[in-house]
This record gives sequence, C-alpha cells and structure tokens, in this order.
Amino acid sequence: MLASCPLYHGLSSPQFAASTKYKLLLSSCASSSARSLQTHSKNPHFFPLHLLSSRKRRKGGNSSGRLWIAACLDSRGGGAAPYSVKIPVGNRHILIETGHIGRQASGAVTLTDGETILYTTVSLDDIPSEPSDFFPLSVNYQERFSAAGRTSGGFFKREGRTKDHEVLICRLIDRPLRPTMVKGFYHETQILSWVLSYDGLHPPDSLAVTAAGIAVALSEVPNSEPIAGVRVGLIGDRFIVNPTTKEMEKSKLDLLLAGTETAILMIEGYCDFLTEERLLNAVQIGQDAVRAICREVAALVKLCGKPKMLDAIKLPPPELYKHVEDIAGQELVEVLQIKNKIPRRKALSYLENKVLSILTERGYISKIDAIVSTELAPDLIEDEEEDEEVVVDGEVDEGDVHIKPVSRKSIPLLFTEVDVKLVFKEVTSKFLRRRIVEGGKRSDGRAPCEVRPINSSCGLLPRVHGSALFTRGETQSLAVATLGDKQMAQKIDNLVDVEEFKRFYLQYSFPPSCVGEVGRVGAPSRREIGHGVLAERALEPILPSEDDFPYTIRVESTITESNGSSSMASVCGGCLALQDAGVPLKSSIAGIAMGMVLDTKEFGGDGTPLILSDITGSEDASGDMDFKVAGNNDGITAFQLDIKVGGITLPIMERALLQARDGRKHILAEMSKCCPPPSKSLSKYAPIIHVMKVKPEKINLIIGSGGKKVKSIIEETGVEAIDAQDDGTVKITAKDLSSLEKSKAIISNLTMVPTVGDIYRNREIKSIAPYGAFVEVAPGREVHIYRTAREGEIDKNGQNC
Repeated sequence: MLASCPLYHGLSSPQFAASTKYKLLLSSCASSSARSLQTHSKNPHFFPLHLLSSRKRRKGGNSSGRLWIAACLDSRGGGAAPYSVKIPVGNRHILIETGHIGRQASGAVTLTDGETILYTTVSLDDIPSEPSDFFPLSVNYQERFSAAGRTSGGFFKREGRTKDHEVLICRLIDRPLRPTMVKGFYHETQILSWVLSYDGLHPPDSLAVTAAGIAVALSEVPNSEPIAGVRVGLIGDRFIVNPTTKEMEKSKLDLLLAGTETAILMIEGYCDFLTEERLLNAVQIGQDAVRAICREVAALVKLCGKPKMLDAIKLPPPELYKHVEDIAGQELVEVLQIKNKIPRRKALSYLENKVLSILTERGYISKIDAIVSTELAPDLIEDEEEDEEVVVDGEVDEGDVHIKPVSRKSIPLLFTEVDVKLVFKEVTSKFLRRRIVEGGKRSDGRAPCEVRPINSSCGLLPRVHGSALFTRGETQSLAVATLGDKQMAQKIDNLVDVEEFKRFYLQYSFPPSCVGEVGRVGAPSRREIGHGVLAERALEPILPSEDDFPYTIRVESTITESNGSSSMASVCGGCLALQDAGVPLKSSIAGIAMGMVLDTKEFGGDGTPLILSDITGSEDASGDMDFKVAGNNDGITAFQLDIKVGGITLPIMERALLQARDGRKHILAEMSKCCPPPSKSLSKYAPIIHVMKVKPEKINLIIGSGGKKVKSIIEETGVEAIDAQDDGTVKITAKDLSSLEKSKAIISNLTMVPTVGDIYRNREIKSIAPYGAFVEVAPGREVHIYRTAREGEIDKNGQNC
C-alpha cells in the first residue's frame, strides 16, 4: 500500500517533513488508507482515522503527520499494509492475503483453501540482464512434508532436489504467466511457492497457479493482466470446480485451466475417453470460474498493487525492423521454402550472420541515401583552380555569403548485436506466418490440415520385451517397453500422493543429437519430465487392470529426431511398443499437436484464425498456439494447450479440437499399417508372473520366521521373487516355467487344507506317539492322525473307552 504512496521515499528528509507539499501528500495517502482500515476494522494494529485525528487534536502538539503515517504503515514495521479478500470458487471460498508475510518481496501472497495454505513470492533483480528472446523468469515450487505432519521418506529428512511432481507444478505456473509478460523487460524475475499446510482434501496445484498470478499482479513486474487457475472434475454428469481429493477419486476428468478475465492461456488434463463436446463444456465452466477470480484480483491490485516498472522496458529501435526486411526480405522468402529442417536452419543461420555483419560491423546505408550520394558526387566535383564563388541565382552583392556545395556523404547506421538478433527472429517469424496465410502452404509444402508422412515398425530390438520406431516427418521416437514385478515399480514420496508405488510410468529423453546439436546430457530437464508425464497419462487409460495383467510396466521414449511434437510421437511409439510387449491394451492411442496463426488479417487473410495440424518446430516457435491432443477414435485421454499470445476463445478451441480429431484418426489408421506389426505376445525374455490365492492366515507359513521360508523356496526353485501379501495374494515371478511350477507346488503344499475324505497314498510316517501318528501328506506339511481306541481300553482319566 505504502509503495504506491508518493511520500514513502522521502520520509527520512527533515525538509520534506516541514513542507506544505508533505502535508498534501499525507492527505492523499490518508484517503487510500481509509479503505485499508475499513478492510481491517478488527485488526488491533489499526485505528480509525477519526480517532487518530482526535488524539492528535487532544494532544494539541505536533502536526508532523506521524499518526497519518501510522494509517499507511503496518504498525509491526515498514512495508505494505495487510489486505485480505475472500473469493468464491466453486462451492466454497478461498482466502487471499497480502502484506502479512514477505513484505520485502516485490509481491507476496498467502492463499488458503480449507486448511491448505500456500505462500508465494515474486522478486526482481535490481540490474537488468542482457536482452534475449525469452523472458528471464524462473519458478520454484516446494511441498514441505511438515505441511501434512510428515517428514521425507529418504535418508536425509530435509527436502532435497525438486521432485517430478513439483517440476510439473512449476511448469503449470510458468506456462500461463510467460505469455502475459511484456516484451523488453529483462530484470530477472523469480517466483517461489511453498505449501505450508496441507489438509489432504484441497490439492495445492491449481491454488499455486492462482497464487503466483496474484503475486505477479501485485508486484512491479509489468505483466499485461492478472491470471488465475482452477481445476475442473467430472463426477457423474456434473462438473465441479476445484473438487476435493476424495471427489477426484470418482472423477472421469482432471482438467487444470489458467487464463485471464477475457481469454484462456493454458489447459492441461487427462480424461477417460471424453468427447470433444464434453471437454469444451468443462473448459467453459473453468473459464467462468477463472473470470470471477480475475475480477476480484484486479480490484485488489488497484487497491494495493505496486507501480509497474514500465520505464525499464527496452525495445529494439523501431526502424531496425525495416532495415532487416530491406536487407534479408527477399532471401528470407527463398530460405523459408526449404523443406528439410537442417538445410533450412543452416541457411537461416548464414543469413542472420550476413545481417549482423551489415548492421553491427559495417553499418547500414539505406538505398535512398546511397542513390542520392551517387548522383550528387559527379556534379559537385570542382577544379581546384576555379573561383570559389558560386552564383546560384541573381546577382552577387558584396555582403552575400557564398557557400560552396560539398559532396553529401551517407552516415552508416550501427546497431547492437542483441537488437539485430531479436529483430531478425521476429522478422523471420513474420515472413513464415505470411507465407502460410497468403500462399496456403507451409514450409514443407503441406496444406493447413495435412499430416506429415508416417511409418512405423516393431520388434527392432530382439532382447527387449517390446520395441517400436515411430516416424512422422522429421520427428522420430524409439520406444521400449519393459515388464517386471512389483520390485520394478516406481516409489513415490510426495506430499499429495497417497499411493506408494506407480505400476506404470513413461520416461522421455531428448538428447541434443536429435536436433543435430551439441548439448548437455545428464539429469532430465523440466521439459523432458513434463513431456514424459503427458505421454504417460495419455496411455494409462488403455492399460489392463493389475488383476488381468499383474506386471509393472515401464516405457522409455528416446527422441532420435525432432522437428515438432515429439511428445505426441512418444504416445504413438509407446502404444506400439506396449503392443509389441504383449500388453493386452483396450485400444490404440495416437497424439497430434495443433498450431495456429491468430491474426491472419495482418497478412492479407480474412481475419479468421488459421488452425494448423501436426505442426513443425518452426511453426511452434513462430505460431500462436501449441495444442497437443491424444486419444482414440472415440474420445480424448490427454491434452495440453499453451498459448503464445494474449489467449484464445472457446470457438477457436472447438475448431482446433475437431481438426485434431480428424488428424488423430488419420494417424491411427497409419499406425495400423505398422511393418513389421507388433507381436502382441509376451516376449520369451519377459518374466513370467503367476498369481495364486491362499487363505490369509496361511501367509505366515510361506514367509516363515524372519522370511527364512520364502528365501529357501526362492533358492530351491530358482524363481526371481515371491511376493506374499496380507490379503492372501501370492505373486511368483520366474524366468522359466519349470522353476515356476516347482515354487507353485511348494506353496500349494504349504498352504493346503486337508479335508475329511481325502486319500493320500504312499506317504511317509514321520513319527508315532501314544495318541496317534504324524504323516507327511505333502512336502513340508504333516498331518496328525489320531489313534482309534480299542473296546475296553481305559483312557487316561480312568474311564472305559
């Protein structure tokens, strides 16, 4: 609050305190403080303004304005006054507070939903970084285990590196915020978000997006408008905004949507074969909820937001765009017609270096200046012996001053290398978009709705359980499926996940060689983690249940070539690899990435947005949308939308979804032509898993004291593992049938229950006692046979038998 008050920066000056201007400024600050005091009428740190002024009059002394300042300042110390507002979201309210915690950050908020509390800050570097073609934004999100009264499951009880789950939420925060940032702002911006309290009912991910959007809106970062995020679930036939975790257990849809008051910026979600029409209904409900939140946030920003750093925006000189077009325009038209990615990239690099050389080293001379200079030079050549007087018009008077014309020299214009690179990239993007709109043809010659050529093959790698190579244009995925028992499952140690192990997971890798470059190879990047989970969630609905197929399944997708939509290639390749491994899938799944040129009127179009199917890398970078959709012929299983501009509307999204459905059907038809086709049978190198049921009370007989019995069975039979569960389920994992049959026999014998009437022949009598005999009816299993008393025999109590 105080940051917006003009007196704040000069309070320490005694001259300022004594001036009339100071009193006027205090009065203007008091009016805004009154709103704050009304908001916090119950706050013991604040007092009504009329009481402050009456106290001042009663004391009769100093009118220096200290009590007025108390109305602008939080009494606990310098900083903005606390504000809080409750916003209705779905069937409940969320509480937004600012000015309570983190008052030295540029923006800080706490957001409460139920008993889940998030704390988010935005901070700016004082010195701008070097200009670049991307906004210097970094996002870190952390779930403290203490928020749920837990500690980390690892050896080090302190939270360590960012987990995959946290990385995904970092991406959810970053993706809608980045398009709203103003070009030319280069102060490094950092968003930090922590989950301080978690009640197990209200998931923090959608709240984290909203909290970050509010913190940025309140800060000095010159973003365009506030953003917010919500989750939408589908329970039965009813859509629910921000459902609880219990409600989500029954939901057929998990949609997270972020946007502004007027447009959608990002959606991501997973569903169980939802139709395009139902998905659009969910998006509409989510957008209505986001719009309501953004209106409340905009009011809060007017009340206590900080002034935006608009004076820090540094853009390239406007005339530079025309100069770059003059130098490279004609060649750009030719270069962008090169169909293959690598030759086109090299030609663009060569052209960029040429433009850089002219504009940064030699200097640019416009064509007009060069022509004028050339025309004047011959006429103005004078002989040294000629009289210096030149009569232009009329007679010469004594008092006239005579000036001899001098050759006009053009002054070369020099620009910085960074500005030239930024402008060259924008001009290239402009020419690419113009070519698509005006000519109706893309860089590789395709029409807007056309999908690149597809071919695929399975069984490439003989020793793996399942493999497939999927190629679409210049994008290629090598997918490998591996089957195993529970020991191969991925352990989860997250705050919000209740399951301890993941039965199915897909891991995506993007080596630099896939784009013909040299780069870092190491831990997976945030992009790799995000793409892997998107493909994983797309394939998950078609997997058989654990009862029908008791395997842990891992899919690896290595991108061997990339020119757009490698995550969707991973969906297609992963599906074929699973079929090749013998996994009985419910159906086939394919994925496609859609692009868009929004402002077609700029390039001679009719103004209708142009939707592009199966976009390439350059169309992704230069276009306005990246919309990935995966599913089968009947419905959608996963989707992810990123917008590069101010957002899109529902009618545009509907067109993109319907066009994506046609493209998806085409890809599925091409996948069915896979040669060689997937084997659809279990590989001879895959483990054999047999599931058997025993009575729960017999499990201890299999395990034995300290696990000795189960270890001896494994050593004796040669099986890989035996997993005995408390409910009586026993899973035996073996490499061959013979060892499996041996272990099955031993476990059956251990857990068998003899019944009256069963006949056992040729069994060994282990011992004889006065009261009967012990007979081994099965290996390791003895039965007590009671001795029948003879007539007249006296028992131990002296009774006649």
